[in-house]
Amino acid sequence: MDLASLRLITAALLAAAPIAAQSTEAPAYPTKPIRLLVSGAPGTPPDALARIVTEPLGAALGKPVLVENRPGGSGALALGVVARSAPDGYTLATIGLPQIVAPSLVHEISYDTIRDLAPVIQLTWSANVLVVRASSPVKTVAGLVELARARPGALTYASGGNGTPSHLALELLKHHAGIDIRHIPYKGIASGLAAIMSEQVDVAFAGAATALPLINGGRLRALATAGAQRLPALPELPTIAELGFVGYQQNEWYGVVAPAGTPPQVIAKLAAELARIVASPQTRSRLANLGLYPVENSGPGELGALIRAELPRWRKIVREAGIRAD
Repeated sequence: MDLASLRLITAALLAAAPIAAQSTEAPAYPTKPIRLLVSGAPGTPPDALARIVTEPLGAALGKPVLVENRPGGSGALALGVVARSAPDGYTLATIGLPQIVAPSLVHEISYDTIRDLAPVIQLTWSANVLVVRASSPVKTVAGLVELARARPGALTYASGGNGTPSHLALELLKHHAGIDIRHIPYKGIASGLAAIMSEQVDVAFAGAATALPLINGGRLRALATAGAQRLPALPELPTIAELGFVGYQQNEWYGVVAPAGTPPQVIAKLAAELARIVASPQTRSRLANLGLYPVENSGPGELGALIRAELPRWRKIVREAGIRAD
């Protein structure tokens, strides 16, 4: 082969090299629709939150983000599906307090929260509100505790079901106050609040979005909030801890997780887009209607730290308070 021919072949190979390199690069994420699994049924707060963020997320990513409801297993069913899914960013799930408590209540969980799930971002926080019917003689938390101590086991409380935040919040109060109030679980806290207003049940913790219209309408009386801080929608309402029950704190929160092993660049892209969405005025307004408030400066690291802190905390609470799912 002469020198001229060798130069031609070398030039052709060099020209083809960038094309070959490009052909081996992974296509930009995403290239197909994304599933966001929700542990709640349609109409529940996590479902409403998912539907608020998925439309703008799909627009930002250029592919649809589809909400898929997978209730069951104290919130663990959806996370089990995600834990077993391919770590490619196309199957995500919401996570919140019920899913953190589930490993302490449900014996057969098919996944390990730390090992099998990758945190993406915490989206919102909120807190339950302790309420009685407007005609109740109970005006304060101190009054409720006094009445419960005078009549052990006579008072009843409603919840949205075993293992739900409304159930956990009252059991936690019972533990801190040393009182005995009987649990009456309902299929959703809305039914529980209806039972309070019809004088079938005495008291309940309820999510802010569900309780606020009834509080503002004069049908329920709010006594306190379960969170670590006061709710922006009810700034005059004290927290349980402020009323002397030191250490009482039950924040509700929602975040997003992916399968463990999902590429960091995919996690980072999802986290950045979701942070931008929840910070927008339009989303903030819609969230406020649900009693949900965006989390500032969150990301994979912050959500991971929250999960690692909350899992042992609630394991201890469930054990010490004797909380059961049945």
